[in-house]
Parts: sequence; structure tokens; C-alpha cells
Amino acid sequence: MFANADIPPLIPRPAAMERYGDDFELASDTAIVADAANCNNAAYLRDLLAAPTGFSLPIVLTPLADAPTPAKAIRLKTDPAQAGGREGYRLDVTPETVEITAAAPTGVFYGIQTLQQLLPIEIERRNLVSDLRWRVPGLVIRDAPRFPWRGFMLDQARYFHGKATVLRLLDLMALHKLNVFHWHLTDDQGWRIEIKKYPRLTEVGGWRRETVVGRWREDEANPPFDGARHGGFYTQDEVREVVAYAAGRGITTLPEIEMPGHAQAAIAAYPELGNTGQQLDVATRWGIIENVYNVEEHTIRFLQDVLDEVMDLFPSQFIHIGGDEVPKKQWRESAAAQRRIQELGLKDEDALQSYFVHRMDAFLAGRGRRLVGWEEILEGGLAPGATIMSWRGEQGGIAAALAGHDVVMTPTHWTYFDYYQSQETNREPLAIGGYVPLEKVYIYEPIPAAIDPIHAHHVLGTQAQLWTEYVPTPEHIEYMTFPRLCALAEVAWSPVTGKDYPGFLNRLRPHLERLRLLGVHFRPLDV
Repeated sequence: MFANADIPPLIPRPAAMERYGDDFELASDTAIVADAANCNNAAYLRDLLAAPTGFSLPIVLTPLADAPTPAKAIRLKTDPAQAGGREGYRLDVTPETVEITAAAPTGVFYGIQTLQQLLPIEIERRNLVSDLRWRVPGLVIRDAPRFPWRGFMLDQARYFHGKATVLRLLDLMALHKLNVFHWHLTDDQGWRIEIKKYPRLTEVGGWRRETVVGRWREDEANPPFDGARHGGFYTQDEVREVVAYAAGRGITTLPEIEMPGHAQAAIAAYPELGNTGQQLDVATRWGIIENVYNVEEHTIRFLQDVLDEVMDLFPSQFIHIGGDEVPKKQWRESAAAQRRIQELGLKDEDALQSYFVHRMDAFLAGRGRRLVGWEEILEGGLAPGATIMSWRGEQGGIAAALAGHDVVMTPTHWTYFDYYQSQETNREPLAIGGYVPLEKVYIYEPIPAAIDPIHAHHVLGTQAQLWTEYVPTPEHIEYMTFPRLCALAEVAWSPVTGKDYPGFLNRLRPHLERLRLLGVHFRPLDV
């Protein structure tokens, strides 16, 4: 239950919260008391509090849940009996103690994120704040996420923004209790991850000679280009750093290596992967491009070699292979592709893509991983272990869930953050099109009515997508992402009962002041 309007606004909204008693006041003599499982959480909390408060809080490690503690303490405890699974937590605030209890350290970490939002917003400053009393309201919160998959996808293939941008976004994801960072690393316009066995993927595929200017139109014969070389990639050491940084914040990093379409950057590096044998350039325009991988054995082995290196870098259960927007024209016109269809006894080119996805599914499954792809991998028959992201609407997700496959709901009309935030597009930065305002994100329901309760568990959750064809800078990323990601975080975490857009706005307005102190270039709310 929620009581008393003086509780600071929390986003996402907790499952249950009740105000009672007097406040806790953080002071220089407060200790952080943690069990062995929460050493990292204790250090994270100490570092979070240090700069703005000026307090160097001692960390007291104790193996006993009921061990004596200092007079004033923040206690971080794991208790396997605590409800809410690995991500749930209980937060109790009394005048003497703040206690965060969870079944696993991840739940404790989320409790810390809530504690951060309960403190005055000045806690976000990275310099000393004098003459401020660091009070936490007396309350009890019992909280756990609605969905296990709460994600954000960032496209780094169209524009490369670098490691610092990613690390900052991971911090902002953690603040909002999001737990999947979907990293789109390859596409027609750039290959952004170092593969040691195939260095030309980044030496050649990581750079395009120029980029189309303004909105791309398929029918425009001579579009303008900027004439500026663009590119970059993440080294494997940088990838490891990002993955570790995310894991320390409860976030799984999901890599996406596009196949068999969106492949021009790779084919530019290794022409034998294509269907024509022609030397291509890395794509300089947007849109769906006809150059796709061939489905010969040498290409399948090449891509499996790539996935082997990817799996060494990413411990995530899921590996994303794309699978969307695959033109079949080159396969229809290729004698080799047609011969392959006949040899395999396949019906058509859709079945050839299905064969390709089945091969990758079996390859990943043999290494203990699970394949995830965009909904087009349904075409020609879905591989047995595959999970789909339903983006063109909800029908693909509904069909997959009813067939017993896991689904992440990612429909354009509610979760595509490259779409405009206002219908007055002349007042907004150039975007790809569409219209996804804040309210539309907030009212989204990831489990469609067409999925019955028996199959509803196959909906793992939802995530936002930010494709970057028209998002060239880190500041623009933040403008397109916030505050819409605040809304999606609540959709994914909070119970559907009690969902209330006016109430969300009342909590969001002061929350945006917190983001302002963090230097986030969010889009202001419409007046």
C-alpha cells in the first residue's frame, strides 16, 4: 500500500510501500554493515555516498545476520527465504537503521537504487554538498520485478559513440532497475567489435567513407553525403570492461551479430561471404540493403568462428543473431543459393533462411547458449530453441508464445525510441519517423490479451530500442531515451495494478530534477 504524500518519488514504482515512524539521518558515524555476499554492494554504496556527503563510511563485514551492529547502520543482508526471487528486496527504514534484505546480492543492489532515490536529489552531485541533512523517510518497501527481462537496446553500428557513452548509459539503466543491455554491434554501415581471427571486419568493416545527410529516401537518385569518414570499434578488452561493469550493476549484456542480412560491412571486408563476388564498400546510406550473406558452408563456419569469439567475451545465456529484414533477391538470382536449396530439399528462400537459423540455433545450443532473433526468424519455421523479439507488432510474439517459444515484446508503436516524441516534428530533431510519446510508452502492456494465462510466462518482458541512423551524438541518445526509458522501466518492473499515468507524471517531474543533476540531456516534458 502507498501512504503519505511526503514519500519521495520513486521510479519504477515499488510493489508495496508504507510510511511509518521517524526518518533515518545519515551521519559521519554511520556504518555500512554487510555479509560476505554483499562486499561489492557495500563498496558501491560507500562510493555513491562519499562525494556529496563528505562521509567516509566504514564497511563492517559480518558473517552473522543477527550480529551486533553500530548504533547507526545501513545493513545489507542476503536471506534465501526473502520473497521476490533473486531481484526482489525488502527495505526497512527506522531512525537507527536502514536495512536492505534480499535473497541474492542483485536484489540488495536494487534496494540500494531505491535508497538512492529516497535520499535528497543532491546525492547525485559528485562534489561536497554542505549544510544538508541526509534524511531517509521511515518506511518499509517490499519490492520485486514483474518481468525478468527489462531491457534497452543501443545501436552502435550506424553511429559509433564509444565506451564512455555506454558506461554512462549502464549507470542510468541501473538507477531504473533495467537488467538487459542489448548491444547492436554489426550492420551494413559498420562492424563494431574486434574479432581476432578476422581482423578485416574492423580494419575495413569498421569504417565508412561518408554518411548520407538528412532523411534517406529510397527514390532519391543523388542524395547528399557529408564527405566525412566515420567509424570505430570496441576492442575485446573494452568489451570485457563493459560486460564486467554491467554485471556489477545487475545488467546482462546481450550482443547482437546480424545475420544473414544487414551484412554489407562484413562482406566489404570479406567479399567471399556475399553472393555476387563483387567488392563492396561499407554502406553509406540507411534502409534495407540487398547484400546478404550466402549460405555456403564456408560462410556458416566463418560466422560460427565469430560467434565463438563473441561467446568468449559475453557470458550471457542469450546470443542475438538479428535475422530481420533479409531481402531474398540475391538468393533467388544466385545459382549457388538455388543449388543449395535443391541439395537440402528446401521449399524456397524463406526455408533457406530457416535452415540457416536452425544451424546457428544448434551451434549455440551445443555451447550451452540460446539463440534470440527478431521476429522474421519465424519465416520458414522457427528453430526449436529460438526466442524471438516481436517488433513489427505483436502478432509474431503472440504466435511464438502460443507455440511455446519465449518472447521479448519490442513492438515499434510502443518501444521504438528512434521515433518522434511529438507530432510537431518541426520542433524536434530529425528522426526516422513514427510517433511514440511518453504516455504511449507508459500505457504499453507487454502481455497481449490474445496470449492466454497458460502461455503468458513465455513473455519474458520488454525493452526499448534506439536505432541511431539519425542519432549521431551521445547528447542526442539521451534526448531520445529519457524520459521515455523511465516510463518503460516502470512498465517492465512495476505491478500492472495501480498503473496510473497522472501519478507517474507527478513522480517523474521531481525525478527529472535528479536526472538534471546527473547531467542527462533529457527531453523536457511538454508544457
